[in-house]
Amino acid sequence: MLPRSLTVRLAIMIGAWCTAGLVLVWLLVTGIIDQAAERTFDARLTSLVDSLVAATALKQGEPYLIRPVSEPRFDRPLSGVYYQIEGPTEALLTSPSLGTEQLPAGKFGHSGVIMYDMPGPRDQHLRLAERDIVLPDNSGRVHILVAAALDGTMAESAHTQRLLAAGFVMLGLILIGGVILQVSLSLSGLRRLGRAVSDVRAGGNLTGAYTVPSEVGPLVEEIDALVRQNRATVERARSHVGNLAHALRTRLSIMRNALDLQDNGLLGRELIEAERLVQHHLARARAASLSGSTATDVTVMEVADDLARALRMLFADRGIVIQLHGDTNIRARCEREDLIEMLGNLMENACKWARSLVDVTIREESAWAVTTVSDDGPGLPLEALNAVRERGVRFDENTPGSGLGLAIAIDLANLYNGGLELISPGSRGGLTVCLRLPPARPNSASRGR
Repeated sequence: MLPRSLTVRLAIMIGAWCTAGLVLVWLLVTGIIDQAAERTFDARLTSLVDSLVAATALKQGEPYLIRPVSEPRFDRPLSGVYYQIEGPTEALLTSPSLGTEQLPAGKFGHSGVIMYDMPGPRDQHLRLAERDIVLPDNSGRVHILVAAALDGTMAESAHTQRLLAAGFVMLGLILIGGVILQVSLSLSGLRRLGRAVSDVRAGGNLTGAYTVPSEVGPLVEEIDALVRQNRATVERARSHVGNLAHALRTRLSIMRNALDLQDNGLLGRELIEAERLVQHHLARARAASLSGSTATDVTVMEVADDLARALRMLFADRGIVIQLHGDTNIRARCEREDLIEMLGNLMENACKWARSLVDVTIREESAWAVTTVSDDGPGLPLEALNAVRERGVRFDENTPGSGLGLAIAIDLANLYNGGLELISPGSRGGLTVCLRLPPARPNSASRGR
């Protein structure tokens, strides 16, 4: 089984591959060198055979040399280079280097030069070249043998192999060491990543901590996105708890007064309303935990029309006119209940502050489903535009409400990666609120219906 360390694993695997590759290269190189040495050796023997052929003659069936051959080792005893010439009468002519020794009898009746190995005097390893020739004067056939010791060549070849082996071992160690160093440096980014992840608890971000290799970059971005998502989930949970606390605070005060007045009917209604608030915020918390990933598609005009009919009855005593404009086919990627929550808060606030008219326009803008709610009321001063975004902040304490509607709408819009924009004075002179939501998925209209 491989060790758990990536550095050790890579070092073992790369070391094995390098070792196998260098051994194969060593075998190939030494084989080429041995073949070259053997060809050179055989060429030298063939040259000596040709020299003897040119210098051999017969006299009464006995071979002799008409001139000396230019090879000094033929004359030095047991020098490792020998010749033996056999005449038609089996008479032998041997080189002085053989002394009293003889080479084995050759094989008559072949053409060309034959090469083979055999043991020689004093356990020498000999390479023999033999050839049959017919002398020009047709005086007879002679057989010429030339032998040379391979010991020196074999020793030189072994020395060369050892030198090559030592060189390849050193090269392999350098390669493996370099690879281990490179792997260690490359994986140092993972070690820094481990330390950076531990620092995330302190509130840091991975992507801004240090420069990471391109291969590790997507992993770091995903971890960083996961951390941000978890923080956003926690923040949304805190927001829902704050919204619920603000909403229940008013209900609890009313219930306390109802107990003092012994008004059981009011107490029962407030208990039902408190339960509705708890269920509502629990549903919002579940939706927030999914980050809008399971949102369906909804037709914005249908929801706005339903709300408009309800609000016309609610504010019938004031004669508020609610006008709807825009494309009736625009769909937004949002849960229907959440869109009712957002548009309901915005349209109800507009009705509370409008003098006589609330205008709702639905359009598509830069791949967003945009709903604009405008009223002809007093609007808001510039310094109040940011303040009313906070939970529980109310511009006019005399107007009924908890001050949570706009904050809840903003939270839900952000949940779906949308947004909410306040403009004062708006197109109708009062406050204009633009709700931006992502458009429906392609080919989702029939599925939504």
